[in-house]
Amino acid sequence: MRVEFNGVSLRYNTFEALKQITLRLEGEKIYGLLGRNGAGKTSLLTLLAAYREPTEGTITVNGQIHFENEKIMPDIAFLYERDYKEESETAKEVLEMAERYRPAYDREYAEYLVRRFKLPLEKPVKKLSKGMQSAMNVTLGLASRTAITIFDEVYLGMDAPTREIFYRELLEDQTRHPRMFILSTHLVSEMDHLFDEVIILDKGKVVVQEAYDRLVSRGVTVTGDERIVDPFVEGKKILNEQRLGKTKSVTLYGAFTEEEMARARSEGLDVGPVSLQDLFIFLTGEED
Repeated sequence: MRVEFNGVSLRYNTFEALKQITLRLEGEKIYGLLGRNGAGKTSLLTLLAAYREPTEGTITVNGQIHFENEKIMPDIAFLYERDYKEESETAKEVLEMAERYRPAYDREYAEYLVRRFKLPLEKPVKKLSKGMQSAMNVTLGLASRTAITIFDEVYLGMDAPTREIFYRELLEDQTRHPRMFILSTHLVSEMDHLFDEVIILDKGKVVVQEAYDRLVSRGVTVTGDERIVDPFVEGKKILNEQRLGKTKSVTLYGAFTEEEMARARSEGLDVGPVSLQDLFIFLTGEED
């Protein structure tokens, strides 16, 4: 699949939620979509899911305008945290409805996920806990096996052990049935191992679209005796600092040269990768 945003803007009355977005997503990858509150993540995803049209620009899937395109829409699933208080259907009925409308839906896999998440099928959706509602949404997204599957923070209601089950199932099913996933999240440090590519939005604009490995190579973390670390990092762009006794760890923006790496080793310093979360905070930080 190939998705292209070309000069896309979205306005709500006078508020411009997205500003001249140009993006290209392709292949069977897991994309991480990051941004602070109000950055435009959900607006971007609702456009991709064809819930609305852009104010300006075009969005195409495999070269075709996808809005109200009946050939394309069954291949895009958009799962998001929603209010189920008016929903009287049971979880079983919701899953059965998805099976009718999703041509690639795998009932056997859905039943397996129901058991994994201990989802009570006969209970009305509105009476499910937040965690179980999240598990139902994740089950819908994974079992539908659409060519483009979008998860917009649907896992927030899950507790940590259940989220780990989701992460494991996502990676395993991506191996068996590769497709395009887009995961919008604030759980950056918990989910970064899932991403093949990262997109960062800030104030309605794309500030980064880059492969995960290449992005985290933009910085380094230097750890050692603070008396050695402090002069070593002097004059460099510092993203984060941590201390434990006399040991200090400093995260820097900017890759090291081979000479700097050799010098660090010779002075007994450990040099490691930067975290995606530190980079995200830096790249979306407020200007002074």
